[in-house]
Amino acid sequence: MTDAAATAYKSPLHQMTQTTPTCLWNDSASVAELKYSIEHGAVGATCNPVIVLGVLKQELASWKSRITALIEELPTATEDQIGWQLVREISIQAAKVLEPVFHAHHGKNGRLSIQTDPRLFRDTQAILEQAIEFSKLAPNMIVKIPATSAGIPAIEEATYRGISINATVSFTLPQAIAVAEAVERGLKRREREGKEIASMGPVCTIMVGRLDDWLKVVAEKQSISIDPGYLEWAGVAVMKKAYRLFRERGYRIRLLSAAFRNHMHWSEFIGGDVVISPPYSWQVRFNASDIPVRSRIDEPVREEIESELTRKFADFRRASTEQGLSIPEFDSFAPTRRTLRQFISACHDLDGVVRDVLIPNPDVA
Repeated sequence: MTDAAATAYKSPLHQMTQTTPTCLWNDSASVAELKYSIEHGAVGATCNPVIVLGVLKQELASWKSRITALIEELPTATEDQIGWQLVREISIQAAKVLEPVFHAHHGKNGRLSIQTDPRLFRDTQAILEQAIEFSKLAPNMIVKIPATSAGIPAIEEATYRGISINATVSFTLPQAIAVAEAVERGLKRREREGKEIASMGPVCTIMVGRLDDWLKVVAEKQSISIDPGYLEWAGVAVMKKAYRLFRERGYRIRLLSAAFRNHMHWSEFIGGDVVISPPYSWQVRFNASDIPVRSRIDEPVREEIESELTRKFADFRRASTEQGLSIPEFDSFAPTRRTLRQFISACHDLDGVVRDVLIPNPDVA
C-alpha cells in the first residue's frame, strides 16, 4: 500500500463511525487499547472488575508502584478497598483520555463507563450511593448499574439525580424495556422540575454473546439438536427486536451491544443509532476483515432461525418476549447468575492482586 493509499484507507470500524449513526466504544480501560480504538473512531469506553483485572495483569509493572503507594497512603485499608481505589484510578485515567470527545459530543459520547460493585446487586440504596460517588470522579463518567430487581429502581433514581447510566448484566428484551422505562421515569421527573437532561447520555447494554453462550449450555445439557449456526443468532435477534421497540416508543436511551462472540455482534447492528463495544482484540479482528460496512440493523433474523430457537429453547422465548420475564425474575435468569458470579469472582481475584503486594507470599522467592 502506498503512503497516499495508507492515508486514505479507513478501517471497517472507522468507516462505520464516519458513515453511519452507529458508535464505537472500547470495552477496556487500558489507555494503550483506548488510544487505538479512538484512532479508529471510538467515542467511549467501558470498565468493570474483569476489565480492571485484565489491565492490572497486562500492566502490573507500571501499576505495582501505585499499589504500594496506596498501601502506604491508606494504612488501615483492606485489600478490597485498595482494589476498588484502583478501579477508580484506572477509570479516571481513561476518562481523561476521552474528555475531548465528551466536550465535542456535548455529553452523549466521550464517557467512561464505570461499574458499581456487582456484590451490591440486591441493594438498591447501596447501588445508588456508589453510583452517586462514581459519577463525581470525572465530568464524563457514565455509571454501570445491573438490570436486576434492585437495580431497576436504582436506575430510575440515579437518572433523576442527573447521572448517566449504563444498564449492565442485561441479556433480554424484558430487561431492556424495564431499563428504558426506568430511565424515562427518571428523565420525566427531572423535566417536571425544570432540571437539565440535554447533556445526559444513558445506554442499555445487551450482552448478546452471553445469551448465545447460555443456549449452547442448554443444548448440551438437554441434548437438543439444532443447526449450531442458529445458536449464534439468539442475542442478535433480541437486540434487533429491542431496537425496533425502542424506536417505536421513542425511548431516550441507546442500546449497546457487548459480549462479542462473532462478527454479527458488530455487523448486524451497523446503521442503528446504537453503540457497539467490542474488546480490543475483536476490534483488531474486525479491522482486518473484509466484511462490507453497510446498514443491517433493520434486516430481520431469518424466520426459520427465530422459529427454531423459539420452539426449542424456553429461555430464548423468555429473553425475546416482552412479558417473558418479570422484574423479580431478572435475578434468577441463568445468564444473570452466570455473569454476576464472574463479576464477583473478578472482585476476589482483584483482591488477590493487591494481596500479593500487601502481604507478599514468603514461600515464593
